[in-house]
Amino acid sequence: MKSYAAVDLGASSGRVMVGRVGPDSLELAEAHRFFNRPVRTPEGLRWDVLSLYGGVLDGLRAAGRVDSVGIDSWAVDYGLLDTDGALLGNPVHYRDSRTDGIAEKVWATVPAEELYAATGLQYAPFNTLYQLTAARSSAQLSQAERLLLIPDLLTYWLTGEQGTELTNASTTQLIDPRTREWSYDIAARLGIDLNLFAPLRQPGDPAGVLRPEVLEETGLAGPVPVTAVGSHDTASAVAAIPAGGERFAYICTGTWSLAGLELDAPVLTEESRAANFTNELGLDGTVRYLRNIMGLWLLQECVRAWGEPELGALLLDAAKVPALRSVVDAGDAAFLAPGRMPERIAEACRVSGQPVPASPAEITRCILDSLALAHRRAIVDAQRLAGHPVDVVHVVGGGTRNALLCQLTADACGLPVVAGPTEAAALGNVLVQARAHGLVGDLADARRLLTRTQPLTRYEPQGDTAPWREAEARLTDR
Repeated sequence: MKSYAAVDLGASSGRVMVGRVGPDSLELAEAHRFFNRPVRTPEGLRWDVLSLYGGVLDGLRAAGRVDSVGIDSWAVDYGLLDTDGALLGNPVHYRDSRTDGIAEKVWATVPAEELYAATGLQYAPFNTLYQLTAARSSAQLSQAERLLLIPDLLTYWLTGEQGTELTNASTTQLIDPRTREWSYDIAARLGIDLNLFAPLRQPGDPAGVLRPEVLEETGLAGPVPVTAVGSHDTASAVAAIPAGGERFAYICTGTWSLAGLELDAPVLTEESRAANFTNELGLDGTVRYLRNIMGLWLLQECVRAWGEPELGALLLDAAKVPALRSVVDAGDAAFLAPGRMPERIAEACRVSGQPVPASPAEITRCILDSLALAHRRAIVDAQRLAGHPVDVVHVVGGGTRNALLCQLTADACGLPVVAGPTEAAALGNVLVQARAHGLVGDLADARRLLTRTQPLTRYEPQGDTAPWREAEARLTDR
């Protein structure tokens, strides 16, 4: 067996996991977990990337001897380097307000329909393209020699080598999903210099070796290679879906819910754009055709506002609340910013003429019903738009621990839900490293290994979907 360190950075925490892979075995253990706390400065909301890098080093020290390291993280955000390769400031957080109103300025030059036809990316106010447009007159961007997406920045600090991993690059809205190369026409029309980006890398490509200073700080014996993985955490998570065949949908759950299909080619129709589906790139020429849903962020923000009550008890109380009493649109950008989430959810219910949830249990049930309903809408729409029917829904990520959400999703979709693995992004990260070193075959082989080795829970749908269709009509008829 060989050991691989998977650095998996989420919007609220980071972790270094160690995967041990053999011919018919796959084990995952946590070496180190650390907080990811954004900081609000006078300039706006920023990532504390130095703290994250310190957590990575601590995690590699705790991991011990490994045969390779891979890094995945959230998408769209980046750091800027000067001509000496030094960071020009803490990366801006995608929830920062600097992109407010920027999309309309972009569309004045490249209409939204043309932008989607060329890049296949859904509208989200924080896409890298909009961030770069917002930063156009900033001193930092004018001084920048290089732009590195977050996992590529940390890889650079570990190895001294610069690259831009493709699955994460596909979230910038500057990649053509048909050619899997930069969209030079879009960049030129918007005045974005693609020379800022380092050369593209594919998942599985070598990304350098740990620098001597890193070896000394972590106590590791070199050489330790760093391998490019699906560095967008969703790409790694989808690679770790234990599916057989092609007739499956997936939901990657956590701070966000990413619900959709794995396809061989992008869907670039106007109807797809209007439904706000995105075409992001995955492993082995695949396309992640999905819709972004606000996800467990809604519940996380409420729990924070309530003073961190015990989640298990809260979910038990929520299960006793009548189903579908009130629902909100879990994809609404109105819920993107932090703060006052219980009040904002209650207000959305009041404005839509529904009963207003008041207690933590009622608000929690509203959130979970709304998430399950959003999962249903995304999966139904994706099948129709892509002409790709499914028989099962795979749920991976942190939401697999929430049995009520998994059951509600099965009920809403009218399809069985297979939940697991929880640490899907880390497992996908490990499997790409193992494949690069000859221990795992193709994507189907990796998924068979996951099915044999990881605990999975199956939820069968209960009742019919009529109440969910009625709840959906409440949202769409407003």
